[in-house]
Amino acid sequence: MAQLVTIFGGSGFVGRQVARIMARRGWRVRVAVRRPDEALFTRTYGAVGQVVPVLCNIRDEDSVRAAMSDADAVVNCVNIERPEGKSNFHTVFEEGATHIARLSKEMGVRRVVHISGIGVDPDSASRYVAAKARGEAAVLEHRPDAIVLRPSVIFGTDDHFYNRFASMSRLGPVMPIAGARTRMQPVFVDDVATAAAMGAAGEAKPGIYELGGPDVMTLREIVGQVLKATRRRRLVLNMPFWLARIGAGVLDGVQYVTGGLFTNKILGRDQVILLRDDNVVSEDANGFADLGIQPTAAEAVIEDYLWRFRPSGQYDAIKDSAKNLRSL
Repeated sequence: MAQLVTIFGGSGFVGRQVARIMARRGWRVRVAVRRPDEALFTRTYGAVGQVVPVLCNIRDEDSVRAAMSDADAVVNCVNIERPEGKSNFHTVFEEGATHIARLSKEMGVRRVVHISGIGVDPDSASRYVAAKARGEAAVLEHRPDAIVLRPSVIFGTDDHFYNRFASMSRLGPVMPIAGARTRMQPVFVDDVATAAAMGAAGEAKPGIYELGGPDVMTLREIVGQVLKATRRRRLVLNMPFWLARIGAGVLDGVQYVTGGLFTNKILGRDQVILLRDDNVVSEDANGFADLGIQPTAAEAVIEDYLWRFRPSGQYDAIKDSAKNLRSL
């Protein structure tokens, strides 16, 4: 019988790509999510019955135990950008990751892959970063043989990074951004998923891998990529951090006062803190080269999904073609 992998958060941005790759490799895939009915699309990644969404809440030990029953490998892709009810940074990044690591050891799961992030620090002022760091430490405590992946900002069709700036480009002639000089190393979601699949299949040595794309860019340069792909001209202004903190505080406050009816998807206080520090691979870190993966540049991919933010959207190419006809 084919080997079985349980992917926690397997219908999410990264998890679905891991599920697709593992299914293509012939593995049976169990997609462990809170809402299996919303993950039915993952069943199309393999043959009938090869990919199965199952109910799992990583805050609950019994739920985690059931989801990884008989699994040969587990991959933890669960991520949240902001607290949502009982799913907060502590319960998801720390308690959830601890449950997965500890139970995987008790149940004899052979391989564990945990997706963390570059720059995790338990003493960070960012609750997001600090919780991620403590969760990663808990995983390595219970499973010192785990493969830990620390990607930089991840891009891909459904990302919350390039898509966010592309959406902002439609709002007006000026684009204020915080941290314009902060350096980042955007990494393609398929490359991260490939690394995770290698770890689950036992094709990567245990340890920590920092994953970044081939290009190190400032946030201003990344926004420039977005404007080029969306064919828009905007004045990009660097917003002082003190002003960004005030704006983020107001938006977070509105979300709190409205009880979540308004969700702050623009800029939160944690994100302002994150934008203060560079998000690039350390010089002495293991990375894609150690996995034999050639990372993909953002410029080669983003036009494939940012076209919808162009002034004419899907008709942009047709209009360009019509201009050429008129010039004949």
